[in-house]
Amino acid sequence: MNALAPTEAPGAAPSQTEEAPGREAADSPLEGFRIGVTSHRRSQDLIEALERRGAEVLHAPALKIAPVQEDIRLIEDTKAVIAAKPDLCIATTAYGMRRWCEAADSFGIGEQLLETLGNCRMFVRGPKARGAVRAAGLADVGISSDETTATLVDMLLAEGVRGKTVVVQLHGYTDVRQLERLRMSGATVLTVTPYRWVKPDGEDRLPRLIEAACSGNLDVLTFTSAPAVDAMWSTAHEMGVYKQLIESLQTTVTTAVVGPVTAQPLLDAGVTPLIPERFRMGALIRLVCEHLALNHVRRLDTRSGNIELRGRSLRIDGQPVELAPAPLLLLRALLGAGGAVLSRESLSELLELRGSVHALDMTVSRLRSSLPDGRLVETVVKRGYRLRV
Repeated sequence: MNALAPTEAPGAAPSQTEEAPGREAADSPLEGFRIGVTSHRRSQDLIEALERRGAEVLHAPALKIAPVQEDIRLIEDTKAVIAAKPDLCIATTAYGMRRWCEAADSFGIGEQLLETLGNCRMFVRGPKARGAVRAAGLADVGISSDETTATLVDMLLAEGVRGKTVVVQLHGYTDVRQLERLRMSGATVLTVTPYRWVKPDGEDRLPRLIEAACSGNLDVLTFTSAPAVDAMWSTAHEMGVYKQLIESLQTTVTTAVVGPVTAQPLLDAGVTPLIPERFRMGALIRLVCEHLALNHVRRLDTRSGNIELRGRSLRIDGQPVELAPAPLLLLRALLGAGGAVLSRESLSELLELRGSVHALDMTVSRLRSSLPDGRLVETVVKRGYRLRV
């Protein structure tokens, strides 16, 4: 199956979104929308959740996690931690803690690691990390109030770290500033990175997802890790479309991330993503549904019936209507005008027809022929076009 082609959507899941009577969009709040997924780990969970809600998903993992058996550096860093007998430890992610313990077990030093961590004071970044720490038989003494590493470092600095050894479990994206804050305050800092990011198989997927974003054939682009954002920037530079990609993400394509750490490289590039209040995948999905429902669903009562446009899904009086990309773009513009006249010049510019009168007329003709009632699109002599409301 084509990596970027939508996979088969399972049955729709219940939703709280209210829709017009006579259709089942309440069960499919993402119907008509195309969403890009860049994650590798747990990507299937995210894809299935989006598809259950009606979305068409384009999956292009930007990075994947290196097999633990190949991560010799992790074992070397773990041995260094055991030898150092640290005073404090920061656990940032549940997956990282589990993988760290599993890797240590696979190399025969698991018990030594647990003994070392049991003798130091453990701080955790969030409830999931706390759960992993406790599942390993360890206890924590502090948790971040907002699930950020910066807040944990604040807590450590408040009690004093001078002369102490602090080990920090990283999560694939190093927050150098927080490590430097600890060092500047007199701590000896050791780090372990239980998972490293490497390029995934099928390297053509990401360029094709970038092309979809640049051409406007994507509604939302999701990220669950900061390294995936960096990988996309790097690939876009290699393709020579970095500026075009950033412009699309600033204007036509919405970005959505699982938390502030993932958001940072987007913010650094001038792109403002959606960030859920709770840094969880479920919260991310709900936020995407709410954003699209509020900002990208258009409805209008006309003489030809009630029109609803959800992304690429058009319904008139509840009945689906298939439109090609150019007529769909034209209808979206006319629908946005709410019955006001749009000039031929503005429509030609929108469709990138370079002032071609014939090309615009052909697009209007194709739109009318695809509609149940072609009279919906009115010609206003010497002015342009409008919807008959």
